[in-house]
Amino acid sequence: MKSVDQRTSSVGTARGAALGAAPAHGPAHVPAQAGSEPGTRARIARLILENGPVTAAGLSTRLNLTPAAVRRHLDNLLADGMIETRTARRPASRGRGRPAKLFAITDVGRSAFEHAYDDLATSALRFLAETAGPGAVAEFARRQLADLEDRYRGVLSGATPAQRVQILAEALSADGYAASASGSPVDTAGPGQQLCQHHCPVAHVAAEFPQLCEAETEAFARLLGTPVQRLATIAHGDGICTTHVTAPALLGARTTNTDNATGGISV
Repeated sequence: MKSVDQRTSSVGTARGAALGAAPAHGPAHVPAQAGSEPGTRARIARLILENGPVTAAGLSTRLNLTPAAVRRHLDNLLADGMIETRTARRPASRGRGRPAKLFAITDVGRSAFEHAYDDLATSALRFLAETAGPGAVAEFARRQLADLEDRYRGVLSGATPAQRVQILAEALSADGYAASASGSPVDTAGPGQQLCQHHCPVAHVAAEFPQLCEAETEAFARLLGTPVQRLATIAHGDGICTTHVTAPALLGARTTNTDNATGGISV
């Protein structure tokens, strides 16, 4: 079986470039020169986007920068509205003290990484809906996902149920979705896992055409071989696209319980 690195490297596409440079309509301070002051600021913004809320100390460690340098960039990002501060929950065992400050991406910050063709795509889908009906938009979304689904199916080939969500998250990240997996491994009888996408290259378009999200959710269910449920989407104003993945073992337990409940009835 191929290694995870080999599998995920095979699914990188132009979508991943959306996180590397500013689009035509994005803020001018998301540059391509990583070594410059603005370049370091962009790296910090990307880390916050891809990893979710993070502390200044965490950023300092990841980037090998002094805390003072990180705070200077964070202050600039805050002033530009790219990020916002949140208060971390303090575990009861930690006792009293100042709670840690977390830095999270804002809608303005996220828009700096969006594709430059949102308006054109939205106009095209509006025309399609007006001339052929909303069903045509749904069919278009399914066809668009078909190629992606085929590539991901190859990436997931040979993976065990416990590996699939993590591998899918890595494949999505290679395509620019900054995805992660959390929760119980899907081969246990636990509640399942959550597949989180911290970035959506088509969020602005999906806000008007939810068929894109629906087609993606259907594709995830087929790829993972188990029911999934979309709990939140960036397109609807949530900070992260979150998909709950039912553990296959739990699904089997439900089937067994149903069979036992009806087993005494003969036909």
